[in-house]
Amino acid sequence: HTERPATDSLFRVMTSLRLAATLARGCVRPRGLHRLAGSASSSAKAVVGGVAHPRVNKLPMLKGTRFVRVATTASSGDDSKTTTEDEGYRMPPPEVAQFVERPQNPSISISPMRDQLLYLMRPPPYPLVSELARPELKLAGMRIDETQNSRSRMSGNTGIAIGPMPTSEEEINSFEHFDGLPDGATLNYVSWSVDARHIAFTVRFAGAELQETDRAPPELWIADVTTRACRPLLPGRGLNTLFESYSWLDKDTIVACVVPAGRPPRPQRPPTPPGPRVQTNFGGNVAQARTYADLLKDSHDGDLFEYFSSSEFVKVSVLTGEVTPFGSGPAIHTRLDPSPDGNFVIMEALQRPFSYAVPCGRFPKRMWITDRDGREVREVCNLPMADNIPIVHNSCREGPRSINWRPDRPAELYWTEAQDRGDPRLDVSPRDITYTADMHADPTASGVATFQTDLRYGGVSWAGEGVGLLYESWYKSRTIRAWVVDTDGRTDRAPRLLYDRDYEDSYNDQGSPLSRRMPNGTYLIANVTGSIPESGWKPAKVMAEEAKNGATRMAPGPLQWKTGLILVLEGEGASDKGDRPYLDLLNLDTGATKRIWQCPEDGALERPGSIISDTNGAPITLDTMQILLSRETPSENPQYYSLELNGSDGTLMPRRISDFPHPHPGLIDPPKEILRYKRADGVELNATLYTPPGYDAKRDGPLPTIMWAYPREFNSAEAAGQLRDSPFRFTSISPMSPLVWLSRGYAVLEGPSLPIIGSAAEGVEPNDTYVEQLVAGARAAVEEVARRGVTDPQRVGVGGHSYGAFMASNLLAHAPDLFSCAVARSGAYNRTLTPFGFQSEERTLWQAPDTYMKMSPFMHADIIKKPILLIHGEEDTNSGTNVIQSERFFAALKGNGADARLVLLPHESHSTRAFESVCHTLAETSEFFDKHLSAKAVEREADVAQEQTLTSKL
Repeated sequence: HTERPATDSLFRVMTSLRLAATLARGCVRPRGLHRLAGSASSSAKAVVGGVAHPRVNKLPMLKGTRFVRVATTASSGDDSKTTTEDEGYRMPPPEVAQFVERPQNPSISISPMRDQLLYLMRPPPYPLVSELARPELKLAGMRIDETQNSRSRMSGNTGIAIGPMPTSEEEINSFEHFDGLPDGATLNYVSWSVDARHIAFTVRFAGAELQETDRAPPELWIADVTTRACRPLLPGRGLNTLFESYSWLDKDTIVACVVPAGRPPRPQRPPTPPGPRVQTNFGGNVAQARTYADLLKDSHDGDLFEYFSSSEFVKVSVLTGEVTPFGSGPAIHTRLDPSPDGNFVIMEALQRPFSYAVPCGRFPKRMWITDRDGREVREVCNLPMADNIPIVHNSCREGPRSINWRPDRPAELYWTEAQDRGDPRLDVSPRDITYTADMHADPTASGVATFQTDLRYGGVSWAGEGVGLLYESWYKSRTIRAWVVDTDGRTDRAPRLLYDRDYEDSYNDQGSPLSRRMPNGTYLIANVTGSIPESGWKPAKVMAEEAKNGATRMAPGPLQWKTGLILVLEGEGASDKGDRPYLDLLNLDTGATKRIWQCPEDGALERPGSIISDTNGAPITLDTMQILLSRETPSENPQYYSLELNGSDGTLMPRRISDFPHPHPGLIDPPKEILRYKRADGVELNATLYTPPGYDAKRDGPLPTIMWAYPREFNSAEAAGQLRDSPFRFTSISPMSPLVWLSRGYAVLEGPSLPIIGSAAEGVEPNDTYVEQLVAGARAAVEEVARRGVTDPQRVGVGGHSYGAFMASNLLAHAPDLFSCAVARSGAYNRTLTPFGFQSEERTLWQAPDTYMKMSPFMHADIIKKPILLIHGEEDTNSGTNVIQSERFFAALKGNGADARLVLLPHESHSTRAFESVCHTLAETSEFFDKHLSAKAVEREADVAQEQTLTSKL
């Protein structure tokens, strides 16, 4: 028997009754609950709020979940018990179950002409576990659905519809469905043609009810936007979507990646192995790698990988359906990228030999350029195996990388090559060089050195007019620099520094330039033309060169050449009061800025997105500017708006274009507060405290509290203490969020900042004091909520996912006075199993053995005495969090007499996806918190502690 959580008042009981009554009165019961429950008998009903309501938490269990439990009951004198059980899936309490299968709002895509909205209908968020249980191949870091020749566990859309870009309330959510789609189809890879007349997508059939014989590779379909008619474009020809799907060559032509014609049956594993598996490393060759999942194991795996990943290309006319071969035949194609004018194509393919130590992204690869008929005109590179990339930050592959088309030219290639062999530990200048080559001028000509950086190259934003912004960054000093560069190669226009800043410093972020769509479908930095106000400009900050946090910040140099450009910057507007996003004009020559809009201080959070007044290359002016905007409040879910200039007073005003329903009407507006407090050493911290609806601390007293967090490394205390949130952000409650327990009467402390701070200037690594800083941050958080009278300090549970699970188990080991129990999902607990780095740690186990050992909860299993619930997917593919981490940690806890429970979810990876698994995770966690954070649990623990004290004295 598991008791419900108790408090000193009736508040929590009343909260549960109110929520259950709300569900019974007006909320449609989630489809998934019907799916598990079937028809409820009269004996399985209770009267809640005057209405018969099925007890979903009393449903029969479904087979599937395996868990192991160790219980030590010291107070009763019972012997320790270890049990291994195969249980069925369970449902959580009804007030928690309401969050599981909430309907998903459609995704929206704005047409290239900006006059229509494409609605992509989405299925329920969680498939049945039987869908995840389908056979899959684990090859070269991928999981493959061999019947569909695609990545396994793909989601998709259930339908598409089209409607106008709303200009009135009546047109909001007004749309018409497309015709001709087969029943039960799943749609993926949806895209507009450049002229917005057609929409391409793939069609496949999936679902738990579908037989393997009915599954096949996806097919390419096309929809006519005017008639809303859909038809297959390559009937009977399956696509190979493992790496590519299709690309628009022009408005009427698509190049599709298909399964090779006449492909023979799949290779079969020989009955006996041909010989042993052998790997060799020659002396002096340093090849370090993280703990990747699903690597190739033998030559047969290599044959299977080549078989399923091999593809060929065909060119098909959207208008006539005519199909012609494209390229040189089957290969392991991983990329097809047409130039802006459609006359050339970047091609990429993986090659043998394969590796057993790294995933396919590191395999040898070749890149080349073809013309629009598929004939090769240039080889770009032929790269060897990349199994020796250093594990430190800012490392990269040797040879050409970031190979792309310039969006401001018809067919000009650009790429970057490291001058330090991809190893940031080497001191060289320049570190990276970016080259360009115009395919129309001479497809075979050598690349022209166009840009160079002394830090690691971070990309180019192209503005047209021979201007671009060049970015470079460096992890150790958290530096990012932006340079104004001439993109036409004029030697009298040297790069000019725009800014050099600490990218961890959110308060001084200048924002990023918005881009605009061009008629050929590419995007360039938006340049504002037309009438520009002369007043209200803020001069650029005059900065001197300074050394700070281990980096020398450079000051912008004098203006030597002019661009004449006015850009639009969007920024988060972070401050100690919370985010207030904004839009600024930036004079690229003077650095002066003018604010044209900022999120109003009216209780809402508004965030600008894309420019949508760029139809057919129209100039961007302040008079005509329209920007996509999202708006939300703590109780109102995000909606889309068009931010437009109001001619009467010259201000930008939002106009609503969507009306999505609230995702969880049973719990709309739980009270929340952003807390600001300090760690014992003075570091500023913050957290968000949520309390159940109707809660009053004076009336109801302190509550049991769940702290859910995720630590993060910083290079300075100043950056660590900054607030990166808004008090007006919508309170979205997903099933795996800790906020679901608000419905059970818990307080929730979400995302308390637990900074782990180092100092590059002093050579101090953050993790050298990980445990001390973690405990100090957690102690400050718990003491703050207890001081406010909201939290009962004797009833605090801690939890987290992945690195948060690592955190939770460490806190149970090193701060047992703060927490009564812990929930750890999909975590890593023994850092010797991740010897070549983890998270942001760059050192290996052999370079920092004390740090690895001290940080590992596994090494401290003997001092963990509070209950812990471990939940892990049996098929976790995340680097570093293999399920063996939880299995071995549980064995260590069991061997030291801890109160522990291990739940292994079949077919689940790093994040829980199946409906049954989500429900079971919530049921397990609800029961665990209810048991260990109740008032009786605290009394029981106090009795045990008193008995142990008396025993020790005797």
